[in-house]
Amino acid sequence: MAIKVADLSKTFSGRPALKRVSLDIAPGEMVAMIGASGSGKSTLLRHFCGLETGDTDAGEVEVLGRRVQRRGRLAADVRRTRSRVGFIFQQFNLVARLSVETNVLAGCLGRMPIWRSLSGCFTAEQRDRARAALARVGIAEQSRQRASTLSGGQQQRAAIARTLVQQAEVVLADEPIASLDPESSRRIMETLARINQEDGTTIVVSLHQVDFALKYCPRTIALKDGEIVYDGASSALTPASLKALYGAEAWDLDDGGDLTLGVNSFLGGHRLQAATAAI
Repeated sequence: MAIKVADLSKTFSGRPALKRVSLDIAPGEMVAMIGASGSGKSTLLRHFCGLETGDTDAGEVEVLGRRVQRRGRLAADVRRTRSRVGFIFQQFNLVARLSVETNVLAGCLGRMPIWRSLSGCFTAEQRDRARAALARVGIAEQSRQRASTLSGGQQQRAAIARTLVQQAEVVLADEPIASLDPESSRRIMETLARINQEDGTTIVVSLHQVDFALKYCPRTIALKDGEIVYDGASSALTPASLKALYGAEAWDLDDGGDLTLGVNSFLGGHRLQAATAAI
């Protein structure tokens, strides 16, 4: 399995964020995790690579056949596993004053000797790989610009290019389109889907926008109150089934619902108002 989670729980200040979660994700899958804010999807994603540790009474996470954590303790060699896992954050995590190319080259650091990492001494081959990655995500012409000059969508594509340079076998994307406009969101999801299809990279992406989950991810895992309430084919999710899973939450439009039309179009005109904030 690319990712294996068994009996994982997480408690924050006495409040359960994850409740005995178990799941398997096979190599090469592209999976969406959906749920309202506070449902546990981002917390679960961070457990996959050990950015969070679970409760100590039970729970185990394995990635690419290697243990990441067990009973709330990280594996001694977790850094070796992390070097094979790319993480894409909602807020891009680029160094604004550095060039786009230098930010992308940061993907090499986990596989470099410490002395070279500290000196920032990259080889010609690594620089070629960074430029190729930037070309692949469509921003090669911006390679010499400061990261701060890029639009939000371009910054997120630079973050994806960083995982390509890293040669990540698993990519975890935590709400990568939450702060982007619909067109930029579409380009980001198309880029991730293309990497999944062409490279066989396992991709898990947490999303509020149900229409993007249904369109780009063959499998969807839906969470509510720290528990998995649906795990199966995205094509089987309908407005009615989502309302059954989430009740009134599925009809909330806290952020204005700009993507509702996209959901309606994708589902053939059915009325689903879960597009932006609720799920």
